[in-house]
Amino acid sequence: MNSAFFAAPDVELEVRDDARIVRSRRPLEAYPDHLGVHLRRWAAEAPDRLAFAERRGDGWRSVSWGEALVRAEGLGQGLLEAGASADRPVMVLSGNSLDHALLMLGAHLAGVPIAPVSPAYSLLSQDHGKLKHVFSKVRPALVYVEAPEPFRAALGALDLRDTTLVIGSGSDPVAGDPDLGRDVDAGRCLRFSELERSPDGRLAAAEAAVGPETVAKMLFTSGSTGVPKGVLNTHRMLCSNQQMIAQVWPGLRDAPPELLDWLPWNHTFGGNHNFNMVLAHGGSLYIDGGKPAPGLVEVTVENVRLLSPTLYFNVPAGFAQLLPFLESESELCGRFFARLQMIFYAGAALPQDLWRRLERLSLDVRGEKVAMTSAWGSTETSPASTTVHFPIERAGVIGLPLPGVEVKLVPSGSKHELRVRGPHVFERYLGEEALTQEAFDAEGFYRIGDAGQLVDASRPELGLRFDGRVAEDFKLLTGTWVHAGQLRVEALAAAQPVLQDAVVAGHDRAEVSLLAWPNLAACRVLVGAGDEVPTSEILAAPAVRERVVDGLRQHNAEAGGSSRRIARVLLMEEPASSDAGEITDKGYVNPAATLERRSELVEKLYRDPPPPEVWVI
Repeated sequence: MNSAFFAAPDVELEVRDDARIVRSRRPLEAYPDHLGVHLRRWAAEAPDRLAFAERRGDGWRSVSWGEALVRAEGLGQGLLEAGASADRPVMVLSGNSLDHALLMLGAHLAGVPIAPVSPAYSLLSQDHGKLKHVFSKVRPALVYVEAPEPFRAALGALDLRDTTLVIGSGSDPVAGDPDLGRDVDAGRCLRFSELERSPDGRLAAAEAAVGPETVAKMLFTSGSTGVPKGVLNTHRMLCSNQQMIAQVWPGLRDAPPELLDWLPWNHTFGGNHNFNMVLAHGGSLYIDGGKPAPGLVEVTVENVRLLSPTLYFNVPAGFAQLLPFLESESELCGRFFARLQMIFYAGAALPQDLWRRLERLSLDVRGEKVAMTSAWGSTETSPASTTVHFPIERAGVIGLPLPGVEVKLVPSGSKHELRVRGPHVFERYLGEEALTQEAFDAEGFYRIGDAGQLVDASRPELGLRFDGRVAEDFKLLTGTWVHAGQLRVEALAAAQPVLQDAVVAGHDRAEVSLLAWPNLAACRVLVGAGDEVPTSEILAAPAVRERVVDGLRQHNAEAGGSSRRIARVLLMEEPASSDAGEITDKGYVNPAATLERRSELVEKLYRDPPPPEVWVI
């Protein structure tokens, strides 16, 4: 690990009868009142440095920090003239783009909350139920889409008569015709360039009124346990969180970070942690149009051929998709690792096999291990509450509380529930007073719902280890607890590379089983079959079955008790459903929603005798 990039651990542990509290000894230093301060700083200090860029054909469309400020001021003025305010936000339906970045900065200057919404609610949903729910909560003055055609059905599902529709500059003249406004019953329709205005005293007054408690963003949770909840993210939350991170990663101040990043801005990982890190340190963000999915990961690969990021952030599903390309193409791998200071994963547990493969590649290319790090938090915590800033040897360690943050460990069944307090924590959900009150305990700690424990209670400086969701674990008929999150990671590693993801079943059953999604690309390579071979034939191939069964048998032989052994597996052809809350934009699977929606498959798993498609380990 590059010791110059990271601060040494400095933590204290308070032991009480009812809980343990871990906190940093480092006091939180001063931070700006609002995100616009960062924008103005870098526009003054580094006006010509590239701020944001996106691929257009064979080149990059980009803006410098100086240009970004000018564009943001014009957009902030335009938002105010269009009727946007603290009570009438701007809502974004499409994904990451250069226009989206500039619109976000303009909203910050004008004190207008921005609500980026999962594109899946518009593009993948059949009933647009979640989209309509979010729209009714936000009550936007403006709705933005990068290009109108893909969103025509979604826009038609909304009552836009009191709303301005704004179409991105990437639209061609026909697709971006303002007549679309009449087609979808919009109040009026503008091209992106028409939204920009010459700033006057109105923008200056609006920016002067922006303070720490001004709402910067409305971010919506995935809605996996019901309808999405709107989390009000204030400038205090977002600015304090970047200050916290900077104090434990001082290397960010030494060299502006350069990111190639696909993580969606409607989620806190990409939209707050990564976007705001670039903003706070005057770095450069290359917007990656790829995603961790077949047919889209190739876009990421092509971008890596052109760029060498200094920091790389991804989710485990993203690393799983990218690794085969890095392992098979030495030039690509060299490009990826050339300037890399850190590899960061979050959002889900990283299988140890992926960890080892990344380390092996960095050793081959650099002759040293590139630092592997992680963090832990949520939409409600801006997001980082803990961060790794010391050497770790395996996945699962989530670091230590950041300066100004307290993490409380409260006994809960067989686990310890993690709770968080600090200036980065939200104060309320949008229009959900009862849910807001339930979210905090009597001492003001946010009840995040995750579980964790100290790696070593006698040495708290070694950090915390993630232990799944408090409600995710279950008991077998024997009364034995099954730690589902940990077991899932172990099973995926044992059966790699043919399993993409899985959910653990077995509540009130005699044994543990898996519902699993295959990694079809890896399965096709294993079988030696091309895309023309149907998925059903690939999954029925003996080589796939042998790889899964043999891997899990070896896992079972080393696992110990029944709570850690996998008895049966059923591979699923149907992808996880976003509409049903089974998966988020970032590829995070919700076990509870999956098991409920696929209850018939769970029953099939436990049928005796088992049907042919259920593999007995």
